[in-house]
Amino acid sequence: MSLLRVARRLLPALFTSVGFVSLIACGETAKPSAATGSADPTDVARWEATAARVTITRDRWGIPHVRGASDPDAVFGALYAQAEDDFNRIEVNYLNAMGRLAEAEGESAVWSDLRMKLFVHPDSMRARYEASPDSLKRLMNAFADGLNYFLYTHPDVKPRVLTRFEPWMALTFSEGSIGGDIESIGLRGLREFYDGRNPMPATEPRPIALVEPMPRAVEPGGSNGFAIAPSKSATGHALLLINPHTSFFFRAELQLTSDEGLNAYGASTWGQFFIYQGFNDRAGWMHTSSGADAIDEYAETVTERGDTITYRYDGEERTIVRERIAVPFRDGDSMHTREFTVYRTHHGPVVRTDEDGRWITVKLMQEPVKALTQSWWRTKARNLREFRATMDLHTNSSNNTIYADADGTIAYFHANFVPRRASGHDWERTVDGSTSATEWQGLHTVDESPLFINPPTGWLQNTNNWPFSAIGAASPKPTAFPAYMDYFGENPRGIHAVRVLENRSAFTLDTLIAVAYDNELTAFESLFPPLFRDYDALPASDARKAKLAAPIAALRAWDRRYALESAPTSVAIYWGENLWRTVNRAASAARVNTYAYMEQRASRDERLDALAEAVDTLTAHFGRWETPWGEINRFQRLTGDIVQPFNDSAPSVPVPFASSRWGSLAAFGAATFNGTKRLYGTRGNSFVAVVEFGPRVRAKAVVAGGQHGNPANPHFADQAEMYARGEFRDVYFWPEDLEQAVERRYRPGER
Repeated sequence: MSLLRVARRLLPALFTSVGFVSLIACGETAKPSAATGSADPTDVARWEATAARVTITRDRWGIPHVRGASDPDAVFGALYAQAEDDFNRIEVNYLNAMGRLAEAEGESAVWSDLRMKLFVHPDSMRARYEASPDSLKRLMNAFADGLNYFLYTHPDVKPRVLTRFEPWMALTFSEGSIGGDIESIGLRGLREFYDGRNPMPATEPRPIALVEPMPRAVEPGGSNGFAIAPSKSATGHALLLINPHTSFFFRAELQLTSDEGLNAYGASTWGQFFIYQGFNDRAGWMHTSSGADAIDEYAETVTERGDTITYRYDGEERTIVRERIAVPFRDGDSMHTREFTVYRTHHGPVVRTDEDGRWITVKLMQEPVKALTQSWWRTKARNLREFRATMDLHTNSSNNTIYADADGTIAYFHANFVPRRASGHDWERTVDGSTSATEWQGLHTVDESPLFINPPTGWLQNTNNWPFSAIGAASPKPTAFPAYMDYFGENPRGIHAVRVLENRSAFTLDTLIAVAYDNELTAFESLFPPLFRDYDALPASDARKAKLAAPIAALRAWDRRYALESAPTSVAIYWGENLWRTVNRAASAARVNTYAYMEQRASRDERLDALAEAVDTLTAHFGRWETPWGEINRFQRLTGDIVQPFNDSAPSVPVPFASSRWGSLAAFGAATFNGTKRLYGTRGNSFVAVVEFGPRVRAKAVVAGGQHGNPANPHFADQAEMYARGEFRDVYFWPEDLEQAVERRYRPGER
């Protein structure tokens, strides 16, 4: 695994018994462009016929409620509506998923494109599309038709690269998180390996150098999911918290309905035709990132003899598979192509070398047809039996799942793709690729993984932490499972979640919201005592004794709860970020949890200097160290750019909740950007919903900013202040409720 935590298994079709395969095409065969008015009349007639069977109703928040005569019709309308709201994000998602980002962004994206192309082959995806069940092909056809009809009817929208979408493209982005498993492969090692073996001609410019990430505390990714059983609910109905922590605007809100029984609501990632996290009229699901090991790295023993390259396996020499991959990139108004010879063993592609010069390959799951099928079936599952059937496909590789339904069932499913492995190997690190002893031995079944259905606690939770506190003290012990079942361990949010859920009853939607926004920062409970001891031990002659006296007194008196007016919140978070940055690499090298390292191994000077730096920074940036948190921590949305600009002089909204790193359940990952002094959020709480599964499902929700990606649209940031206050709006799930809040109703193609 080598600290890579999620996976997909390579397609068998990627391997060949010969030592060299043909060049993989990078561009697509020229076809009539939907974006240039040259669409085929047959296509146009089909699009218009489908549009006549679709209705899009925008509610007062601009959220699209799409209804079609059939499921494919609803998909057609959903992609059309998504494109209306933010076509740019759809295109960029697919450029990234297909390894074509450099065609828009330039040569700086060549290496991320090569990484994707090691796994995503257009010809293989086309073949898999052709072999897909007709029901799935109809959905993929509708996906492409909806986007192409949007481009045809909006000639003012100018795609950067993708002027026509093909049905098979849906298979390149078939789960819910961009790149996910593939993007866990480091670009630096990839470049160091392939750059030397595939130098650019001297007449062409060298690619832009990769930049090492800044050694700052990056906001943890992931999510929160809570489920409440009827026994703990005031109404006797199951409740579900859906709280993904993603980059802002990564998903949009959507309702899909059809005359074929489809009726799902929730967060849909731009360009995907299923609800990734949400609910239907009977059941709901929430995904959290899993710490289960679903990807492995293999150290191959390679021998090079002239043009022949072999690798050792079970005492034999096998031929390395070589193939050519071309990566086009834009340079101004012209296009160039970088060609690579890449290498594979039966484990997967070579992605780097290790310190001993061994070639490292990656094995991960890639079952795009199954993954897309699971994502769609999940949307329509209306009870535990049907939902469990989707889990048995084992292609939701990166996630745990929290589930609740109208039958009163709540459940926790741990991971969904965990290879069974032999004992005696350190699967958290690179393993020996020269022996069959390290091969995967099938997959763990759902029943072999941590699984909780209707637990006696009456609640369950996951916060990207281990499953061994999912139901508090009733949870199983880690020793009951292989170590590779979880490498995340506990986190401050998990401790916080158990604290607010246990010994509580009579939950309602409103009290579930209150719990989800409880403002304690639990991490500081264990981090402060060593700081206070170190300060108390300082001699009076140390300049820090006087300098830090007032900040230390403020932290001692603080209740560890964030608030807009709280200056100790500011001091604590700046201190924590400084100390994390100081010790994180040492903790990683020692294979010690960073929180434990901060608490137990950080030196006195590291702790106290981190606090002195926090005081100095706050004073320099804001004039005083006693700066209230709300003056620093802000939400701002100025443009529709995917990489947001920020400006201290422009309007922004104060946000009380903090980074999930410190135990904040409502997460707001913020940082300074391009010389700003204030912190601006870019990830954390994005789409948040609470759902009650009674005879008629009822829900409330809020999103970061708003539904639309255009600053001129009234729904660009109309939820920003509600979001910052943790204030939810009613979801218009039922037609009669929607009728009271209609902003516009139309068919695709109508302007």
